[in-house]
Amino acid sequence: MDETPLVEGELISDQTRISNKEMIHELELKGYGEIENGKLTLKFFESLYLLYSDKLILKKAKKKINFDGLMSICQKHDPETLTKFLIYRDLRNRGYVVKDGFGFGSDFRVYERGHFGEKGAKFLIFGLNEGQQEKMGNLQKKIEQITQMGKEPIIAVIERRGEVIYYKINRMNFYENKNRVEKSFQI
Repeated sequence: MDETPLVEGELISDQTRISNKEMIHELELKGYGEIENGKLTLKFFESLYLLYSDKLILKKAKKKINFDGLMSICQKHDPETLTKFLIYRDLRNRGYVVKDGFGFGSDFRVYERGHFGEKGAKFLIFGLNEGQQEKMGNLQKKIEQITQMGKEPIIAVIERRGEVIYYKINRMNFYENKNRVEKSFQI
């Protein structure tokens, strides 16, 4: 993991608030959280990652919360918490800056290495668990919208062992082949 300092935060709902101005600056430079009212708010997957990496001391009403405690709290709000955390952790460990997705059903925006703050996100990532089904029509609409924005759509599949495999996807067209269908049903 990068040289992120040890940070103290307070849990509010499923988000973490950081009040220390020095820590806010350090985390913001590394692409963590969003600033609201002079405080840095971390998304649940960011908090889980920092807890997992022993870089966050998280408290709620002076009670310390560990990784497992936060995971169970977050899973009540979002059943896809583990999937999102595994993808986020993998991307961060690979050196990418990762932010929450902004629509189109995407889970994350991912910036090219070394370009956070200079350029917009290059990739939009969808997380799926191995064996999970996704309708092709929905996927096709998402891909079209994302490519029109100049972003690259990526599917991150979590294998049963927890390994993340990435698939770059492109626009696709499915045409109904009425001629073949009609011929196959003729007797």
